[in-house]
Amino acid sequence: MTGPTSSDPLAPGPLDRATAAALLARADELLALGEYQAARAAYGRLVGMPDPGLTAAALVGAGEALFRLDDDEGARQCWEQAARLPENPITYRAWRQVAAARVRDRDLRGARDAYREAERRAPAADRAEIASRLGWLNKELGDERAAGRWFSRSRADEGSPRATYAILGITVAVSLLAFGPAGNVLLPALWLDKPGLAQGELWRLVTPVLVHGSLMHLLFNMYFLFLVGPLVEQLYGSGRFVLLYVLTAAAASAASFTFGGAAPSVGASGAIFGLCGVLVTVSLVHRPVLDRRGRAIMSQIGFLVLLNLAIGFGFGALFGAPIDNAAHVGGLLAGLWLGLVMPPIRSTLASYWQQPPLPPGGAPGAAPAAGSAGIALGRLPAAASWLAVAAVPLATGVLLVIGGASF
Repeated sequence: MTGPTSSDPLAPGPLDRATAAALLARADELLALGEYQAARAAYGRLVGMPDPGLTAAALVGAGEALFRLDDDEGARQCWEQAARLPENPITYRAWRQVAAARVRDRDLRGARDAYREAERRAPAADRAEIASRLGWLNKELGDERAAGRWFSRSRADEGSPRATYAILGITVAVSLLAFGPAGNVLLPALWLDKPGLAQGELWRLVTPVLVHGSLMHLLFNMYFLFLVGPLVEQLYGSGRFVLLYVLTAAAASAASFTFGGAAPSVGASGAIFGLCGVLVTVSLVHRPVLDRRGRAIMSQIGFLVLLNLAIGFGFGALFGAPIDNAAHVGGLLAGLWLGLVMPPIRSTLASYWQQPPLPPGGAPGAAPAAGSAGIALGRLPAAASWLAVAAVPLATGVLLVIGGASF
């Protein structure tokens, strides 16, 4: 039994469980509102509660308030105290805060130890992220073998690039059908027929990626998609990958419709150039965290794009049909823009160890732990980013109007 509780929860004296919980909620609210000194005082009143979970939550919150007040050392001490308490539901958060603080202090060995403690307690959804951080820390410390083990563990939860493989399978199946007797019907129905598009057959903006001019054309494009597709899907997730593929395919078709010749066009190369454009901009602006294979592919993307553009403009025909350079350039420009305005949903070097801002109206109990990625897995980009993404279909529509004037 605790003694009587004062009507003022900040006054000295024992607190009952209900009053302490209410004070913790009030402290969280003050922290979310940016009243860091008041929040610190409220959290401090709860330190020493018999419930280790309450005390840990208060210490983590107090550390957050001190961090926002630019007292990094005080914040780190609070988080370390919380981590040393008996095991409780806040222990995992405390170790993550400690780890991120040690990284900011350039104590990489201490950060590695803290992330190991966090990894032992991490929920399944966070384990891949923490494993990736441990991979980078071990790499920085020169332990390549341990880094490889942690990177492998981080990739175990990423899953296979199902959307890429699905697009590959569908494209190969449809293209092979079009090479046979069914091609007499299938090709005219799917290719980029310029007069048909001018008459409102808008499906022709996307369907040309499903058919190809020759077996060599198909094999070359599918090999290129096999290289870059999984990397884009790894960075953006399956849903956004499909969106990027469709938007760049449509932009490529619109560019071909407006600036290309009158002959029908086929092939996925415009969309693939678009994916390459996404990777070029992402590598320069957002600096994604990649494994060795991803870094090797990324280092070659710019060269491959320039090489293929040079081939396209230097030769009149390849793979048995004229090269649609307008589609290549249109897809590439759309991809460069989308890579700029649509950040990856995976961790990036620019935000890898930063303390995330508190969400509006949020509380430290709901906010990501310190050091989490600037854009959490699955979180949609900001509304402004989506508006910028919408510029691609808007530009596609403008090209259709301009090109349609010639029919």
